[in-house]
Amino acid sequence: MEALAKGGVARRTGRGRRDPLWARILVVVGSLLMISAGTTFVLKDVVFGYATRSVHKEDLLPVEDGKRASVSGAKNLLLIGIDPRPNQNPTDSIRSDSILILHIPASHDMAFLISIPRDTWVSIPKYNNGKQAFNGGKDKINGAFAAGGNGLTGKDQRKHGTTLLASTIKQNWGVTFDAAAIIDFVGFQEVVKVLGGVDMYVDQRTVSVHNGTDAQGNHKVPFEQRDNGRGGTDLIAIKGVTPKVYEVGYQHLAAWEALDFVRQRETLPNSDYDRQRHQQQFIKALLKKIASKEVLGNPSKLNSVLSVVGSAMTIDTGPIGLDDWIFAMRGIDGDRLLTLKTNNGGFHASTEHPGAEALDQTTLDLLAAVRDKNVPAFVTANPSIVSSS
Repeated sequence: MEALAKGGVARRTGRGRRDPLWARILVVVGSLLMISAGTTFVLKDVVFGYATRSVHKEDLLPVEDGKRASVSGAKNLLLIGIDPRPNQNPTDSIRSDSILILHIPASHDMAFLISIPRDTWVSIPKYNNGKQAFNGGKDKINGAFAAGGNGLTGKDQRKHGTTLLASTIKQNWGVTFDAAAIIDFVGFQEVVKVLGGVDMYVDQRTVSVHNGTDAQGNHKVPFEQRDNGRGGTDLIAIKGVTPKVYEVGYQHLAAWEALDFVRQRETLPNSDYDRQRHQQQFIKALLKKIASKEVLGNPSKLNSVLSVVGSAMTIDTGPIGLDDWIFAMRGIDGDRLLTLKTNNGGFHASTEHPGAEALDQTTLDLLAAVRDKNVPAFVTANPSIVSSS
């Protein structure tokens, strides 16, 4: 958790780096866009054609023998966000910056979004990707994707990274997946640009650490970030630079503003958990805009939106066709997507490893409900886990 201190210094506690902005956003938008786009039956054929043409499809999960190609019943989707560095060596390991489970109950009339904190301390199983062998062991869960893709590039890296991450989740909590998607950072900004921004409610005053202006109105970074040697970062205000501030109330956010707003955590009282709430609020606002008449009623704009999403994501629909996924989930929109809190919306320290997280009992029980496919009943019995976003 951080707060601004005297002298313009904000101190961050040493809890390690957590899920960045775009990961939850892009990964959910990328996958749920296909769902929300199916809400207008009249446009069914057009939507299916656009979606299936533009989405990049790969085999990310292993094929399970005897698994029927049916979209009926409860479904789990594994959503992964990655953030490779610019000019990164393609053989370098990539850790998953965001890991989410999208659970759709058998009724197909709603969906539940569950984030697994990237620093959760877990047991990762042994794995051989054909290039390098991983001997298994304990690590933060975001290391599973990296270990699976070690020594590989491109399609193979994505496939084996996803496979080991899915196996890790299954080994620790018994949850299996019917489909998976990988999103990286580039497409997020383009999606928002194509939509012309987004309208949302800003629920707390938020100061940007990335964008500000000087006395002449030139863009400047308002804070210098310094490693404090305790696993955190100090923010030092730069003299003469006024940071961008998002005030409480309904706002129309341009693409760059939306991106900036949902990145902020350093100046917020609850750090990443405030940021997570803002990201969830943004996701719903974006989905509502995508499902609006302005988009669905304009085939040209819809085509542009789906094309941008398609270029930003890699998806494995398993044995079920993408058109079947879209049509089956056509009743789910932003109002029917419930985001569920893990660890009661706060950091839950691991007793096994300093700086890592553990899952509290309620979260473990939630994952058991995902495994047993009775999430709606669990949420009804535990309404406090539903985020207010």
